[in-house]
Amino acid sequence: MRRVVILGSTGSIGTQALDVIRANRERFSVVGLAAGTNVELLAQQAEEFDVADTALGAADAERLVRAVDADVVLNGITGSVGLGPTLAALETGRTLALANKESLIVGGELVTRVARPGQLVPVDSEHSAIAQALRSGTAAEVSRLVLTASGGPFRGRSRESLRDVTPAEALAHPTWDMGLVVTTNSSTLVNKGLEVIEAHVLFDVPYDRIAVTVHPQSVVHSMVEFVDGSTIAQASPPDMRLPISLGLDWPNRVAGVGVPLDWTTAHAWTFEPLDGEAFPAVALAKRVGTAGSTYPAVFNAANEQAVTAFHAGRIGYLDILDTVERVVDAHEPERELTRETLAFAELWARSEADRLIAAH
Repeated sequence: MRRVVILGSTGSIGTQALDVIRANRERFSVVGLAAGTNVELLAQQAEEFDVADTALGAADAERLVRAVDADVVLNGITGSVGLGPTLAALETGRTLALANKESLIVGGELVTRVARPGQLVPVDSEHSAIAQALRSGTAAEVSRLVLTASGGPFRGRSRESLRDVTPAEALAHPTWDMGLVVTTNSSTLVNKGLEVIEAHVLFDVPYDRIAVTVHPQSVVHSMVEFVDGSTIAQASPPDMRLPISLGLDWPNRVAGVGVPLDWTTAHAWTFEPLDGEAFPAVALAKRVGTAGSTYPAVFNAANEQAVTAFHAGRIGYLDILDTVERVVDAHEPERELTRETLAFAELWARSEADRLIAAH
């Protein structure tokens, strides 16, 4: 039986993980739960799963990870505060099922320093798909990784036509409902840029061998192209419980967590090239990822400030990426990468973004 600690237990990833565990009590045991602020739901979860060790906030979650005897830690915390618990899980030798993307965006170099081979299992659907497809060949046989993107609500539109996009339009995603910042990031394709950085960190593939294709149906979650011309894709109806279950018991599959595709009906899947002129976020993300150091942290923090300003009516839609690029261009990276220098770089990026927004 796998002993599991769930960080961010009251959020979307955490509650779906508990759905998986609830249906597989003979396979998983919850030994620790951590939440942000939802004390009431945390207490209900602890009672249902008979969990004695709980935590509130990221700092307390880090303490919990170091104190509780567990096989796997699922990190579903939102934001860069999840980096500390990520490092704690890796340092204590536990398998880390990682849904906290900021751990890799902000602190990727710190994470790779301590992660052992096979210790880090991705939970994001795109990276889980790649991890599954990579089992079809050796690292030397991989030609490139291909991340799929839904294209968001503005797929097919020109850059100029996006100038007057409203916050409501940016939140009208055709497939997912992911909250204000993430849904907006999906419309600008910043989310896909962040996932490209994650893929580089997770799988150690150079940026020039990571591609993005637009797949509006969101059924093929990502692909791996091999040197012989073969492409292995992972396809399933959109349901995060599948990659979550793999994270909890990698590389073993948990029966019945998802509904398979219905092959008795007709399907039409399309793939389109990414329009880099209308959506420059992926190219910018590759640039900051290649620069490394504190650049990805600055990219992420500046984007969060710009998205908030857009929804407050302080800047236009195209100003989001323009602001981020100006902050990135002004950044002077730290010489030594630590949790402290990363935190300082994030604070600087938010301040610089706010200054540019105020002067807009």
